Amino acid sequence: MTDNWLVTGASGFLGYHVCRRLVEQGIAVRGIDIAPFQYDDLAGAIEFFQGDIRDSKVLAEAMKGVTVVMHGAAALPLASGEEIISTNVEGTRVVLEQANKAGCERVIFISSTSVYGIPETHPVDETYPLVGVGPYGESKIAAEEVCGDYRRRGLCVPVLRPKSFAGPKRLGVFQILCEWVSEGRNIPIVGMGRNRYQLLHVDDLVDAILSVSVAPSQVANDVFNIGATEFQSMKEDLQVLLDYAGHGKAVIGIPSRVVIPVLKALERLHPSPLSEWIYETADKDHYVSVEKARRLLGWQPRRSTADVWVETFKWYVTEAASIPVGTGVSHRVAWKQGALRAVKFFF
Repeated sequence: MTDNWLVTGASGFLGYHVCRRLVEQGIAVRGIDIAPFQYDDLAGAIEFFQGDIRDSKVLAEAMKGVTVVMHGAAALPLASGEEIISTNVEGTRVVLEQANKAGCERVIFISSTSVYGIPETHPVDETYPLVGVGPYGESKIAAEEVCGDYRRRGLCVPVLRPKSFAGPKRLGVFQILCEWVSEGRNIPIVGMGRNRYQLLHVDDLVDAILSVSVAPSQVANDVFNIGATEFQSMKEDLQVLLDYAGHGKAVIGIPSRVVIPVLKALERLHPSPLSEWIYETADKDHYVSVEKARRLLGWQPRRSTADVWVETFKWYVTEAASIPVGTGVSHRVAWKQGALRAVKFFF
């Protein structure tokens, strides 16, 4: 295992879990994030740089002596379009430029399966055409193009395309659902829930990151889908969560033609935290093939999509009282629910 890592987006959900695993394995870790690093269990365990990944000076300092970079810093879908493009595309360009100058051996870029848009056939493999939904999906495609450019310059740049991932400490939209479940409410979903929808546990994603960090460069220097291999329909997997919560509640399907126009209007007016990527894909099959990662990296997911829901919820119910409410642009804070807070009383 390489001894010196830099984790961008270290203060975020994925960044924390990567830093924690590396520290547990005795690896020297640096982190960089525009937000402060506020995890008591890792206090003093990593060298932290508070700064913007678009700032080449702070990045150059953080890169000194680093051999592997895990680049997970990103602006999420509810940020402005300009901020998303600036952070996700130009920020990635700065990270790769500084890593190349510093002589880093490998930069692992965390992309997204949002690059596939709304696929017409399943399972989706890594050769499927890239058609992003909204600025976030489009920014990930553009960032992958930047990765390809630096690959051609000789830098090893593995690209991971994970499904939506969760687990302990995941907030954002997952926190909204966990709050509703903990209050003993039925869960409304877009569509009737018959669509197969795949998630990913954050620990399985960290496993994939570590696997690609040690694979031979001629194998790692590629693109890999990452997702659970065990999943049912949206309704079935969510019902597992509701059954675990024990309130006797159910998943309530709402026809897409009714709810999507409403959510679209609410997003434009800003009283809803749900982005286009969430509601436009929630009623459709969306699952990817992970055979390439299993075959070439020896990676194997250990948790099902139902496990993801349940383990995220189990953490939430023990920590709910101490969770701060934020603005809905980070996975490390609870999102303001806006109009959804009024809607939930009908369920």
